[in-house]
Amino acid sequence: MRNGKNGVILLNMGGPDTLDNVRPFLFNLFADRDIIQLGPAFMQKFLAWIIARRRAPKSRAIYAKIGGGSPLKDISFRQAKALQNVLCEDGDYIVTVAMRYWPPFADQAIQELLAAGVAHLTALTLYPHYSKATTGSSLSQLQQSLQRLAPDMPFTCISSWPTQSDYITALADNIMKELPSFASQPVHIVYSAHSLPVSFIRDGDPYVEHIKQTIKAVEIITGQSGRLCYQSRSGPVEWLSPSTPEMLQSLAEEGCKNILMVPISFVSDHVETLYEINMLYREQAAKLGMCLKSSPSLNTNPRFIQGLKSLVLQKKS
Repeated sequence: MRNGKNGVILLNMGGPDTLDNVRPFLFNLFADRDIIQLGPAFMQKFLAWIIARRRAPKSRAIYAKIGGGSPLKDISFRQAKALQNVLCEDGDYIVTVAMRYWPPFADQAIQELLAAGVAHLTALTLYPHYSKATTGSSLSQLQQSLQRLAPDMPFTCISSWPTQSDYITALADNIMKELPSFASQPVHIVYSAHSLPVSFIRDGDPYVEHIKQTIKAVEIITGQSGRLCYQSRSGPVEWLSPSTPEMLQSLAEEGCKNILMVPISFVSDHVETLYEINMLYREQAAKLGMCLKSSPSLNTNPRFIQGLKSLVLQKKS
């Protein structure tokens, strides 16, 4: 293990923390060609500006329903503080956050760690399941920043961890704690993950396989089987299926009455959990005659934070 202060950067998507930030956040998102290619490269930013302008009113209304902005920055920094506290039991660590589409960006995180005198840097994605659209894009931005600001900094990367044991146990514990709330009635477990264009998977993206590995590991602990679906589609391309709304419709037609939805690809509360799962899908389920509850996001769950610590220490050993 290297001597000296160790820097850790947690990588996440970011989100608009005020309603005024929704439109520029959407622009940053759609300007990223790692996620979607909007015509030729020279047209990307212009088309992203148009899409952001059109989508901003609807998105603002959604963020207004969850408190006026995304809590992702606050949660990510609380995760960073919790991880730093447990890592400092085993060395000199400073942990910070780099978001992809809203500040703080990678430059700011690297400058913070350089000012603190770090001798080694570890990038740890907060996406358990690798995709070029999430971890891949974040790492690309981070590496560009490192090349400009600290090209000689020793650097390691943790790009996926779909079966990390503490992560799996934390997910399983949340499921088992929530099942008794259905008062011994039959319950269907539904794992909902963020969707991706099918073209990504065809091109070799391991995202779906990673999610299936996670579910298999969780189900070994819980002894409960479930179904996988995908939420948060946008745009006229072929997306992973079934979508979460399609899954709810199918379960209703099968006579299902109770659903426990598990946010399998999200480790932090964001618009996908707070609005889509706990408002939009819960309302859809109720209209279909079903009761939908969700297991909580991991956020600063102590077992989950211990898992992040293990990932960092194993990578450095």
